[in-house]
Amino acid sequence: MNRDRGTGDFVDECNLCVRGGDGGAGAVSVRREAHVPKGGPDGGDGGAGGDVWLVADRNVSSLIAFRDHPHRRAASGKHGSGKKMHGAAGGSLEVPVPEGTVVADLDGTVLADLVEQGDRWLAAAGGRGGRGNARFLSNRRRAPSFAEQGERGEERWLRLELKLMADVAIVGFPNVGKSTLISRISAAKPKIADYPFTTLEPNLGVVRGPGGTDLVVADIPGLIEGASEGKGLGLEFLRHVERARVLLVLVDLAEGTGLPDPAAQERILLGELGCYQPELLERRRVTAGSRADVAGPDGSRPELVISAVTGQGTDELVGRLIQEVAAARDAEPAREAFVLHRPVAEGFAVGRDDDGSFVVTGREAERAVALSDLTKPDALDFAQHRLRKLGVDRALARAGATGGDMVRIGDLSFEYQEDT
Repeated sequence: MNRDRGTGDFVDECNLCVRGGDGGAGAVSVRREAHVPKGGPDGGDGGAGGDVWLVADRNVSSLIAFRDHPHRRAASGKHGSGKKMHGAAGGSLEVPVPEGTVVADLDGTVLADLVEQGDRWLAAAGGRGGRGNARFLSNRRRAPSFAEQGERGEERWLRLELKLMADVAIVGFPNVGKSTLISRISAAKPKIADYPFTTLEPNLGVVRGPGGTDLVVADIPGLIEGASEGKGLGLEFLRHVERARVLLVLVDLAEGTGLPDPAAQERILLGELGCYQPELLERRRVTAGSRADVAGPDGSRPELVISAVTGQGTDELVGRLIQEVAAARDAEPAREAFVLHRPVAEGFAVGRDDDGSFVVTGREAERAVALSDLTKPDALDFAQHRLRKLGVDRALARAGATGGDMVRIGDLSFEYQEDT
């Protein structure tokens, strides 16, 4: 089931299976002590299962942790016991993911976007603990002989996609010096060689500017003409440009590379960015000519000319990037605290299975029949009362159920009897 895309130690797409802990079962117990002839029921409740949370963590840089181990499960709750002893709740599980992780269903529906450190999202809720028989004591039911089972934890497959968080994204054709530049202006040590597509994964570097200013710079694998249509490596990595505050367009000034002139390079690169996401063209950007140390005769050149090998112009470039990033940061609206509303499913639904039987789904309906022993008359009476109160019998009649039809609710199957 798990599919991922990445190379080496970097993975930016994967599937993840999350499951909340199961709730503990309630206990059936009767108090029995000397000199207490009518002790009454004293079964305790089961503990709730733990939840699974996805949490953005800036110390995590890749989704590689899920490549070979895609399952994450929270702890289950403990069962209740006599003397009204309640079971302990299962511990929740926090799963760290990189900042910029987008969470979606397998059908592509986006569920959450964990952008900054501490953003968290409830991926799988734990099951509720079952109530012990002490909870079912009433004037009509003086000695309840049943308890509730714990609910199963929610289980689902998710699709995770990482979009790098960077202040500056360096874009350019393959082998124009992007990796060399990032190694010059930061402590990053990307693989560098003289052939196209040396960079098979994005590289991040932190640039230390004057006055303690830090910039996160991403070296995006080389784009080629047609990248927005899936050619080369561009389509796989274009999404890493989306969150960058500033774009650094690097055009090659070297001779004999087979590339168009610098102005044409810039035009092609911006065209690919615009085809992928038009709003990227409105992003702040800086254009610089690279590899000035092996540049051909003077022609059309950008205002900024650099050589990452000799260091020519790199200080000026860093200063310009700091100015642009600072302006972009100042223009950003204040970010509100991360809040993601997730509607809680209520009520129930009646459907038909392939074999013609009726299936009732919904948390409350399933909880109504999740009792320890439905062979006990008082347990069966209680379940029927709860289903009637929810309106399940009326809903089945409206759906066309007739006497003798099979009905399934959770793990329970029974023949439908028309209300006389």
